[in-house]
Amino acid sequence: MKKKIIILGSTGSIGQNTIKIIKKDKKNFDIKLLSTNKNVSEIIKQAKQFKVKNIIINNYSKFIETKKKYKKLNINFYNSFSILDKLFKKKELFYSMISIVGIDGLKPSLQLIKYSKNIAIVNKESIICGWNLIRNQLQKFKTNFIPIDSEHFSIYSLIQKNNKDQIDKVFITASGGPFLNTSSKKLKNIKKKDALKHPNWKMGKKISIDSSTMMNKVFEVIEAKKLFNLNYSNISILTHPKSYVHAIVKFKNALIKILIHEPDMKIPIYNSLYPLTKNKVKSKKLNLSILNNLDLKKIDYHQFPLVKLLNNLNENDSLYETILVVINDFFVLKYLNNEIKYHEMIKLIYKYSNYNEFLKYRKILPKKVTDIYKLRDYVSLKLSTLSV
Repeated sequence: MKKKIIILGSTGSIGQNTIKIIKKDKKNFDIKLLSTNKNVSEIIKQAKQFKVKNIIINNYSKFIETKKKYKKLNINFYNSFSILDKLFKKKELFYSMISIVGIDGLKPSLQLIKYSKNIAIVNKESIICGWNLIRNQLQKFKTNFIPIDSEHFSIYSLIQKNNKDQIDKVFITASGGPFLNTSSKKLKNIKKKDALKHPNWKMGKKISIDSSTMMNKVFEVIEAKKLFNLNYSNISILTHPKSYVHAIVKFKNALIKILIHEPDMKIPIYNSLYPLTKNKVKSKKLNLSILNNLDLKKIDYHQFPLVKLLNNLNENDSLYETILVVINDFFVLKYLNNEIKYHEMIKLIYKYSNYNEFLKYRKILPKKVTDIYKLRDYVSLKLSTLSV
Protein backbone atom coordinates (compact mmCIF):
# COMPACT_ATOMS: atom_id res chain seq x y z
CA MET A 1 0.00 0.00 0.00
CA LYS A 2 1.27 3.44 -0.93
CA LYS A 3 2.14 5.85 1.89
CA LYS A 4 -0.11 8.91 1.92
CA ILE A 5 1.70 12.22 2.26
CA ILE A 6 1.04 15.94 1.89
CA ILE A 7 3.44 18.83 1.26
CA LEU A 8 2.52 22.35 2.34
CA GLY A 9 4.73 24.79 0.48
CA SER A 10 5.52 22.35 -2.31
CA THR A 11 6.80 25.06 -4.68
CA GLY A 12 9.46 26.41 -2.29
CA SER A 13 13.00 25.04 -2.09
CA ILE A 14 12.23 22.46 0.64
CA GLY A 15 9.00 21.43 -1.06
CA GLN A 16 10.70 20.99 -4.42
CA ASN A 17 13.52 18.96 -2.86
CA THR A 18 10.91 16.71 -1.23
CA ILE A 19 9.24 16.29 -4.62
CA LYS A 20 12.58 15.33 -6.22
CA ILE A 21 13.09 12.55 -3.66
CA ILE A 22 9.55 11.18 -4.01
CA LYS A 23 9.80 11.28 -7.81
CA LYS A 24 12.42 8.51 -7.64
CA ASP A 25 10.09 6.32 -5.58
CA LYS A 26 6.61 7.13 -6.93
CA LYS A 27 5.41 3.57 -6.53
CA ASN A 28 5.58 3.88 -2.74
CA PHE A 29 4.02 7.32 -2.22
CA ASP A 30 0.61 8.85 -2.81
CA ILE A 31 0.60 12.66 -2.55
CA LYS A 32 -2.86 13.64 -1.29
CA LEU A 33 -2.45 17.42 -1.21
CA LEU A 34 -0.04 20.20 -2.20
CA SER A 35 -0.07 23.90 -1.36
CA THR A 36 1.50 27.12 -2.60
CA ASN A 37 1.08 30.82 -2.03
CA LYS A 38 0.99 31.85 -5.69
CA ASN A 39 3.41 29.74 -7.79
CA VAL A 40 0.59 28.25 -9.84
CA SER A 41 2.58 27.02 -12.84
CA GLU A 42 4.89 24.92 -10.64
CA ILE A 43 2.15 23.40 -8.50
CA ILE A 44 0.05 22.47 -11.54
CA LYS A 45 3.10 20.73 -12.99
CA GLN A 46 3.59 18.84 -9.71
CA ALA A 47 -0.11 17.91 -9.53
CA LYS A 48 -0.09 16.51 -13.06
CA GLN A 49 3.12 14.57 -12.44
CA PHE A 50 1.83 12.89 -9.26
CA LYS A 51 -1.92 12.91 -10.04
CA VAL A 52 -2.69 15.06 -7.01
CA LYS A 53 -6.40 15.77 -6.53
CA ASN A 54 -6.22 18.54 -3.91
CA ILE A 55 -4.40 21.88 -4.10
CA ILE A 56 -4.46 24.85 -1.72
CA ILE A 57 -3.56 28.26 -3.20
CA ASN A 58 -3.31 30.86 -0.43
CA ASN A 59 -3.24 33.96 -2.61
CA TYR A 60 -6.92 34.68 -3.23
CA SER A 61 -6.63 36.33 -6.66
CA LYS A 62 -4.38 33.47 -7.87
CA PHE A 63 -6.84 30.96 -6.43
CA ILE A 64 -9.77 32.49 -8.37
CA GLU A 65 -7.71 32.77 -11.54
CA THR A 66 -6.42 29.19 -11.29
CA LYS A 67 -9.80 27.65 -10.47
CA LYS A 68 -11.23 29.24 -13.61
CA LYS A 69 -8.26 28.50 -15.88
CA TYR A 70 -7.89 24.82 -14.88
CA LYS A 71 -11.52 23.91 -14.29
CA LYS A 72 -11.26 20.99 -16.74
CA LEU A 73 -8.53 19.32 -14.67
CA ASN A 74 -9.61 16.70 -12.17
CA ILE A 75 -8.30 18.79 -9.28
CA ASN A 76 -10.04 20.35 -6.27
CA PHE A 77 -8.78 23.88 -5.61
CA TYR A 78 -9.02 25.45 -2.15
CA ASN A 79 -8.06 28.82 -0.69
CA SER A 80 -7.82 27.93 3.00
CA PHE A 81 -6.07 25.41 5.25
CA SER A 82 -9.39 24.91 7.05
CA ILE A 83 -10.22 22.31 4.38
CA LEU A 84 -7.66 19.96 5.98
CA ASP A 85 -10.20 19.03 8.66
CA LYS A 86 -12.68 17.91 6.00
CA LEU A 87 -10.25 16.02 3.77
CA PHE A 88 -8.46 13.76 6.24
CA LYS A 89 -9.14 11.30 9.03
CA LYS A 90 -7.15 10.70 12.20
CA LYS A 91 -3.70 9.19 11.46
CA GLU A 92 -4.54 8.73 7.77
CA LEU A 93 -1.32 10.36 6.59
CA PHE A 94 2.06 8.65 6.84
CA TYR A 95 3.99 11.91 6.48
CA SER A 96 3.26 15.63 6.37
CA MET A 97 5.89 18.16 5.29
CA ILE A 98 5.21 21.73 6.50
CA SER A 99 7.52 24.05 4.58
CA ILE A 100 5.41 27.19 4.30
CA VAL A 101 6.95 30.46 5.51
CA GLY A 102 5.78 32.66 8.37
CA ILE A 103 3.64 32.53 11.50
CA ASP A 104 0.62 31.56 9.38
CA GLY A 105 2.18 28.09 9.20
CA LEU A 106 1.37 27.43 12.87
CA LYS A 107 -2.34 26.73 12.51
CA PRO A 108 -2.05 24.12 9.70
CA SER A 109 0.88 22.53 11.57
CA LEU A 110 -1.38 22.03 14.59
CA GLN A 111 -4.21 20.76 12.38
CA LEU A 112 -2.08 18.16 10.63
CA ILE A 113 -0.62 16.63 13.78
CA LYS A 114 -3.85 14.75 14.46
CA TYR A 115 -3.97 13.32 10.91
CA SER A 116 -0.29 12.40 10.57
CA LYS A 117 1.84 9.55 11.85
CA ASN A 118 4.98 11.59 11.11
CA ILE A 119 5.22 15.35 10.77
CA ALA A 120 8.24 17.31 9.50
CA ILE A 121 8.09 21.03 10.24
CA VAL A 122 10.57 23.33 8.50
CA ASN A 123 8.54 26.39 9.43
CA LYS A 124 10.77 28.15 12.00
CA GLU A 125 8.08 30.56 13.09
CA SER A 126 5.69 27.78 14.12
CA ILE A 127 8.29 26.24 16.42
CA ILE A 128 9.63 29.54 17.79
CA CYS A 129 6.22 31.07 18.51
CA GLY A 130 4.04 28.07 19.29
CA TRP A 131 6.19 25.12 20.36
CA ASN A 132 4.27 24.63 23.62
CA LEU A 133 1.06 24.27 21.55
CA ILE A 134 2.72 21.92 19.05
CA ARG A 135 4.27 19.80 21.81
CA ASN A 136 0.88 19.38 23.50
CA GLN A 137 -0.69 18.23 20.21
CA LEU A 138 2.16 15.83 19.48
CA GLN A 139 1.72 14.21 22.88
CA LYS A 140 -2.06 14.11 22.60
CA PHE A 141 -2.12 12.39 19.20
CA LYS A 142 1.15 10.44 19.62
CA THR A 143 2.59 11.89 16.40
CA ASN A 144 6.28 11.52 15.60
CA PHE A 145 7.98 14.90 15.08
CA ILE A 146 11.02 15.27 12.80
CA PRO A 147 12.97 18.56 12.59
CA ILE A 148 14.26 19.25 9.07
CA ASP A 149 16.57 22.25 9.39
CA SER A 150 20.05 20.80 8.92
CA GLU A 151 21.22 21.90 12.38
CA HIS A 152 18.22 20.53 14.24
CA PHE A 153 18.05 17.34 12.22
CA SER A 154 21.71 16.83 13.09
CA ILE A 155 21.12 17.36 16.82
CA TYR A 156 18.07 15.07 16.59
CA SER A 157 20.22 12.39 14.96
CA LEU A 158 23.03 12.74 17.49
CA ILE A 159 20.98 12.60 20.69
CA GLN A 160 18.08 10.27 19.78
CA LYS A 161 18.97 7.66 22.41
CA ASN A 162 20.18 10.10 25.03
CA ASN A 163 18.12 12.17 27.44
CA LYS A 164 18.63 15.81 28.38
CA ASP A 165 20.50 14.99 31.58
CA GLN A 166 23.32 13.35 29.60
CA ILE A 167 23.99 16.42 27.43
CA ASP A 168 26.65 18.89 28.50
CA LYS A 169 26.72 21.25 25.52
CA VAL A 170 25.21 21.62 22.03
CA PHE A 171 26.97 23.59 19.29
CA ILE A 172 25.17 24.67 16.14
CA THR A 173 27.19 25.97 13.23
CA ALA A 174 26.75 29.06 11.08
CA SER A 175 28.40 29.69 7.76
CA GLY A 176 28.58 33.37 8.63
CA GLY A 177 26.79 34.21 5.40
CA PRO A 178 28.28 36.58 2.82
CA PHE A 179 29.65 39.07 5.39
CA LEU A 180 31.61 36.84 7.76
CA ASN A 181 34.82 38.69 6.97
CA THR A 182 33.30 42.12 6.30
CA SER A 183 34.04 44.85 8.84
CA SER A 184 31.05 46.52 10.52
CA LYS A 185 32.10 49.86 9.00
CA LYS A 186 31.65 48.49 5.48
CA LEU A 187 28.10 47.30 6.21
CA LYS A 188 26.84 50.84 5.52
CA ASN A 189 27.61 50.36 1.84
CA ILE A 190 26.23 46.84 1.42
CA LYS A 191 24.31 46.19 -1.79
CA LYS A 192 21.20 44.03 -1.70
CA LYS A 193 22.50 41.64 -4.35
CA ASP A 194 25.50 40.92 -2.11
CA ALA A 195 23.33 40.38 0.98
CA LEU A 196 21.27 37.84 -0.96
CA LYS A 197 24.31 35.89 -2.17
CA HIS A 198 24.78 33.06 0.33
CA PRO A 199 28.13 31.30 -0.17
CA ASN A 200 26.86 27.72 0.35
CA TRP A 201 23.06 27.39 0.32
CA LYS A 202 20.39 28.21 -2.24
CA MET A 203 17.63 29.92 -0.28
CA GLY A 204 14.80 32.42 -0.60
CA LYS A 205 15.35 36.16 -0.15
CA LYS A 206 14.05 36.42 3.42
CA ILE A 207 16.13 33.56 4.86
CA SER A 208 19.19 34.77 2.90
CA ILE A 209 18.99 38.15 4.64
CA ASP A 210 18.46 36.46 8.01
CA SER A 211 21.57 34.39 7.35
CA SER A 212 23.62 37.49 6.51
CA THR A 213 22.64 39.22 9.79
CA MET A 214 22.89 35.94 11.77
CA MET A 215 19.30 36.44 12.96
CA ASN A 216 18.60 32.98 11.58
CA LYS A 217 20.99 31.59 14.20
CA VAL A 218 19.14 33.45 16.95
CA PHE A 219 16.01 31.66 15.78
CA GLU A 220 17.81 28.32 15.47
CA VAL A 221 19.10 28.54 19.04
CA ILE A 222 15.52 29.23 20.20
CA GLU A 223 14.33 26.23 18.18
CA ALA A 224 17.04 23.96 19.59
CA LYS A 225 16.21 25.01 23.15
CA LYS A 226 12.52 24.23 22.65
CA LEU A 227 12.83 21.08 20.52
CA PHE A 228 15.34 19.33 22.76
CA ASN A 229 14.29 20.81 26.11
CA LEU A 230 17.69 22.42 26.70
CA ASN A 231 18.77 25.54 28.58
CA TYR A 232 20.09 28.48 26.59
CA SER A 233 23.33 28.23 28.57
CA ASN A 234 23.88 24.78 27.03
CA ILE A 235 23.74 26.01 23.41
CA SER A 236 26.51 27.84 21.55
CA ILE A 237 27.01 29.08 17.99
CA LEU A 238 30.21 28.41 16.06
CA THR A 239 31.02 29.95 12.69
CA HIS A 240 31.99 27.38 10.10
CA PRO A 241 32.28 28.83 6.56
CA LYS A 242 32.20 25.45 4.76
CA SER A 243 28.75 24.35 6.12
CA TYR A 244 30.07 20.79 6.38
CA VAL A 245 29.61 20.32 10.13
CA HIS A 246 26.01 20.99 11.17
CA ALA A 247 25.99 20.21 14.87
CA ILE A 248 28.28 19.07 17.67
CA VAL A 249 27.03 17.52 20.91
CA LYS A 250 29.27 17.18 23.96
CA PHE A 251 28.01 14.66 26.51
CA LYS A 252 28.72 14.57 30.24
CA ASN A 253 30.58 11.26 29.82
CA ALA A 254 33.26 13.23 27.87
CA LEU A 255 32.18 11.88 24.45
CA ILE A 256 31.73 14.41 21.67
CA LYS A 257 29.67 13.61 18.58
CA ILE A 258 29.80 15.57 15.34
CA LEU A 259 27.39 15.26 12.42
CA ILE A 260 28.71 16.06 8.97
CA HIS A 261 27.04 16.13 5.57
CA GLU A 262 27.19 18.14 2.36
CA PRO A 263 25.19 21.42 2.37
CA ASP A 264 22.21 19.83 0.64
CA MET A 265 18.74 19.87 2.22
CA LYS A 266 17.78 16.69 0.37
CA ILE A 267 19.89 14.78 2.92
CA PRO A 268 17.80 15.56 6.04
CA ILE A 269 14.57 15.36 3.99
CA TYR A 270 15.51 11.91 2.63
CA ASN A 271 16.38 10.62 6.09
CA SER A 272 13.10 11.92 7.49
CA LEU A 273 11.19 10.00 4.82
CA TYR A 274 13.33 6.85 5.15
CA PRO A 275 14.52 6.82 8.80
CA LEU A 276 15.73 3.20 8.77
CA THR A 277 16.82 2.93 5.16
CA LYS A 278 19.46 0.40 4.11
CA ASN A 279 19.60 1.81 0.61
CA LYS A 280 22.73 3.65 -0.41
CA VAL A 281 22.06 7.32 -1.12
CA LYS A 282 24.04 8.98 -3.88
CA SER A 283 26.48 11.38 -2.22
CA LYS A 284 29.91 12.92 -2.59
CA LYS A 285 33.05 11.34 -1.19
CA LEU A 286 34.28 12.39 2.25
CA ASN A 287 35.99 15.75 1.78
CA LEU A 288 39.26 15.40 3.65
CA SER A 289 40.45 18.88 2.71
CA ILE A 290 37.45 20.37 4.56
CA LEU A 291 37.86 17.96 7.49
CA ASN A 292 41.48 19.02 7.86
CA ASN A 293 40.45 22.67 7.95
CA LEU A 294 37.05 22.94 9.64
CA ASP A 295 37.78 26.52 10.74
CA LEU A 296 35.32 26.48 13.66
CA LYS A 297 35.29 29.74 15.66
CA LYS A 298 33.24 31.39 18.36
CA ILE A 299 30.74 33.96 17.18
CA ASP A 300 31.91 37.58 16.99
CA TYR A 301 29.18 39.62 18.72
CA HIS A 302 30.59 42.89 17.43
CA GLN A 303 30.37 41.58 13.89
CA PHE A 304 26.88 40.14 14.43
CA PRO A 305 25.17 42.23 17.17
CA LEU A 306 21.74 40.65 16.68
CA VAL A 307 23.01 37.44 18.30
CA LYS A 308 23.08 39.38 21.58
CA LEU A 309 19.25 39.35 21.51
CA LEU A 310 19.50 35.82 22.92
CA ASN A 311 20.32 37.50 26.24
CA ASN A 312 16.75 38.86 26.32
CA LEU A 313 15.22 35.39 26.47
CA ASN A 314 13.92 33.55 29.52
CA GLU A 315 14.13 29.79 29.85
CA ASN A 316 10.33 29.52 29.75
CA ASP A 317 8.33 29.74 26.51
CA SER A 318 6.80 33.19 26.06
CA LEU A 319 5.09 35.54 23.62
CA TYR A 320 8.32 37.55 23.36
CA GLU A 321 9.59 35.03 20.80
CA THR A 322 6.65 36.00 18.58
CA ILE A 323 7.65 39.64 18.93
CA LEU A 324 11.21 38.86 17.81
CA VAL A 325 9.89 37.11 14.71
CA VAL A 326 7.52 39.97 13.83
CA ILE A 327 10.15 42.69 14.35
CA ASN A 328 12.64 40.85 12.17
CA ASP A 329 10.07 40.17 9.44
CA PHE A 330 8.93 43.81 9.48
CA PHE A 331 12.37 45.37 8.96
CA VAL A 332 13.72 42.70 6.61
CA LEU A 333 10.72 43.38 4.36
CA LYS A 334 11.43 47.10 4.52
CA TYR A 335 15.01 46.41 3.47
CA LEU A 336 13.97 44.12 0.62
CA ASN A 337 11.56 46.84 -0.54
CA ASN A 338 14.44 49.37 -0.57
CA GLU A 339 12.87 51.47 2.23
CA ILE A 340 15.88 51.25 4.57
CA LYS A 341 19.58 50.45 4.25
CA TYR A 342 21.23 47.25 5.45
CA HIS A 343 22.92 48.71 8.54
CA GLU A 344 19.71 50.59 9.42
CA MET A 345 17.77 47.31 9.30
CA ILE A 346 20.13 45.73 11.85
CA LYS A 347 19.94 48.76 14.18
CA LEU A 348 16.14 48.89 14.01
CA ILE A 349 15.73 45.16 14.69
CA TYR A 350 17.99 45.47 17.74
CA LYS A 351 16.36 48.69 18.96
CA TYR A 352 12.76 47.50 18.88
CA SER A 353 13.61 44.05 20.22
CA ASN A 354 14.70 45.90 23.36
CA TYR A 355 11.62 48.14 23.48
CA ASN A 356 10.30 48.06 27.07
CA GLU A 357 6.69 47.48 26.12
CA PHE A 358 7.69 44.40 24.12
CA LEU A 359 10.04 43.02 26.78
CA LYS A 360 7.06 42.67 29.15
CA TYR A 361 5.80 39.76 27.02
CA ARG A 362 8.71 37.61 28.24
CA LYS A 363 6.52 36.63 31.19
CA ILE A 364 3.43 35.66 29.18
CA LEU A 365 2.91 32.15 27.79
CA PRO A 366 0.85 31.69 24.59
CA LYS A 367 -2.19 29.60 25.52
CA LYS A 368 -3.79 29.38 22.08
CA VAL A 369 -3.03 30.18 18.45
CA THR A 370 -5.10 33.36 18.52
CA ASP A 371 -2.82 34.78 21.26
CA ILE A 372 0.07 34.58 18.80
CA TYR A 373 -1.85 35.91 15.79
CA LYS A 374 -3.34 38.84 17.73
CA LEU A 375 0.08 39.80 19.07
CA ARG A 376 1.59 39.58 15.58
CA ASP A 377 -1.02 42.02 14.26
CA TYR A 378 -0.60 44.36 17.24
CA VAL A 379 3.21 44.47 16.98
CA SER A 380 3.07 45.02 13.21
CA LEU A 381 0.72 47.98 13.71
CA LYS A 382 2.83 49.35 16.55
CA LEU A 383 6.02 49.15 14.48
CA SER A 384 4.30 50.96 11.61
CA THR A 385 3.66 53.93 13.91
CA LEU A 386 6.95 53.81 15.85
CA SER A 387 9.26 53.51 12.86
CA VAL A 388 7.70 56.25 10.72
